Amino acid sequence: MFDIGWSEMAVIALVALLLFGPKELPNALRTGAKWLKQGRKLAREFQNSVDQLVREAELEDAKKLVTAAKQGRLGNEIGKAIDPEGEIKKAVDADAVKRELGAGGTTAKIPAPVAPASSVTPPPPVSPPATPEPAAPPGEPAAPVPPAAEPAPDPASVEPPADILPPSRASAS
Repeated sequence: MFDIGWSEMAVIALVALLLFGPKELPNALRTGAKWLKQGRKLAREFQNSVDQLVREAELEDAKKLVTAAKQGRLGNEIGKAIDPEGEIKKAVDADAVKRELGAGGTTAKIPAPVAPASSVTPPPPVSPPATPEPAAPPGEPAAPVPPAAEPAPDPASVEPPADILPPSRASAS
């Protein structure tokens, strides 16, 4: 606590000897020791009483929590701890949705979540439905069917012309 060395102690002892004298110095030291002992005792009692109050307060809080749990109010206590202003409860009001659906209503009043415009991809274009060729009248030949188009070749299997190939590939082929 105090950083007192031997030289400071010698100065204090010399001042006490000059102040009280050699005859009264032992009585003055005893009186000072008694006061110091009483001061420490009072500080210890005060600290113990403060510790006792803290333990009782913690015990009362624990008792309230246990009582709330027994009475089924634990959800309210947790709700107060998580959402003290009730902002989350207002944002997600499940009871209002239940009342709406329970009264035969629909969820039409509840707005659907809207995605940002940048995340929406446009749908692919829709081609008009093919109209069937009219059937030939009875007794006349049917219209000729055009030949089916050849499928496009696989790009990996097509070999480019030799004049386009790099020198290493042109000599290999």
